[in-house]
Amino acid sequence: MAGLMVSGTQVSYIGQDCREIPEHLGRDCGHFAKRLDLSFNLLRSLEGLSAFRSLEELILDNNLLGDDLVLPGLPRLHTLTLNKNRITDLECLLDHLAEATPALEYLSLLGNVACPNELVSLEKDEEDYKRYRCFVLHKLPRLKFLDAQKVTRQEREEALVRGAFMKVVKPKPSSGDVDASQEHQYTPLPSASRELTSHRGVLGKCHYIYYGKNSEGNRFIRDDQL
Repeated sequence: MAGLMVSGTQVSYIGQDCREIPEHLGRDCGHFAKRLDLSFNLLRSLEGLSAFRSLEELILDNNLLGDDLVLPGLPRLHTLTLNKNRITDLECLLDHLAEATPALEYLSLLGNVACPNELVSLEKDEEDYKRYRCFVLHKLPRLKFLDAQKVTRQEREEALVRGAFMKVVKPKPSSGDVDASQEHQYTPLPSASRELTSHRGVLGKCHYIYYGKNSEGNRFIRDDQL
């Protein structure tokens, strides 16, 4: 089969642009494969994975897997990488992994919205990532490595104490908010100046806060703003 590489118990089917796991892949390799690499495909579903019951390592990087991801029960799986997919709901994923992969020790989620770091958004910083790690370790306390970084004793202890409170809840916009956002696109100008036919001058007042780590602008902050 073109694109298929087998070495002992290691099976690779990389960069084949498949949208689902081929049935013949599970039929031919599922009974002996312990390591399966399906990276750089177009996977949106893992339906065919049920044939690989003895998996210990699963590589799913650079696919199109989202929050509807469903893994079959994989009791021996200790390594799972889901880098650069489309996962946004962290808690939903972790709850599913806790049930489907009870022996999981190595997990990587880099490049997903659910993993807050600068690979996804420049708005995220080191503190966001620390909170994320704390919450993941609270949900999956058996992990030894998270995102290619070894889990430290301090992180594990902090997860026991604070992990449950590290969840970031994103408010869901109501239908009214969505309609309003579509009708009125964002503009930094005051409402009085948004009409193109209006030529009146408008005086606005803005408050800027700089969050940079090496701010040179702090020297311009007045005493009454501290």
